[in-house]
Amino acid sequence: MATGRLSTGHLSIVGLGPGDASLLTEQARQVLQRADRLYGYQPYLDRLQLAEGQQAFPSDNRVEAERACEALKAACEGYQVAMVSGGDPGVFAMASAVCEQIEAGPAAFKQLDVDVVPGISAMLAAAAACGAPLGNDFCAISLSNNLKPWTLIEHRLRMAARAGFAMAYYNPISKARPWQLGQAFGVLREELADDIPVIFSRAITRPDQEIRVSTLAEAQAEWADMSTLIIIGTEHTRIIAREGRSPLIYTPRYIHQ
Repeated sequence: MATGRLSTGHLSIVGLGPGDASLLTEQARQVLQRADRLYGYQPYLDRLQLAEGQQAFPSDNRVEAERACEALKAACEGYQVAMVSGGDPGVFAMASAVCEQIEAGPAAFKQLDVDVVPGISAMLAAAAACGAPLGNDFCAISLSNNLKPWTLIEHRLRMAARAGFAMAYYNPISKARPWQLGQAFGVLREELADDIPVIFSRAITRPDQEIRVSTLAEAQAEWADMSTLIIIGTEHTRIIAREGRSPLIYTPRYIHQ
């Protein structure tokens, strides 16, 4: 239950994990219980059961700067504020957006007590669901060009592929961005072998979870939506077939050139 408004405000940026309530950390649970006001994208706030006296302030996923500013203002007014994010708040999420507003905002923002409460990210949950495809060096790349140019994304895709990183792709496709994932696969096919494993993890840990394993040659962009996390393996990634069970996919820790 919320503790009520205190004289000194506080802002916590809280990771809710990938979806399953059991994967919410105990630290995050306690912080959420202490909050007076909770801010976030509507579907994330919908995961929570508010206690008496708590208020939720939902907003669209395209107004992150405005959401961060409103939460900071509430904390300046003395409220105990929780800003929620799916997964981990520091991975393509609200922690960075809040920091941007603190840096650009009034002096009062810089005097606030702010903390970031980590959560299990979608890429780690997706990797765990099928084994250990991120078992060696890997990187995470957002395919959304809303906040950075596509030319930069394409450059990073090529360099990561050439360096031999496994890759986790966030924000792979949407109604407003229907072409990026197909183009990303095209870039990878110029750099990597056809048999590189590709894992499509949709709605990971939620009731409608779906995992589809393919090769780079066969992978289709239409298999993904904005609820999908994609993992690209490496030339060393292995698939262990198991009769009557899902395969185990892993990238060995030891690589011999």
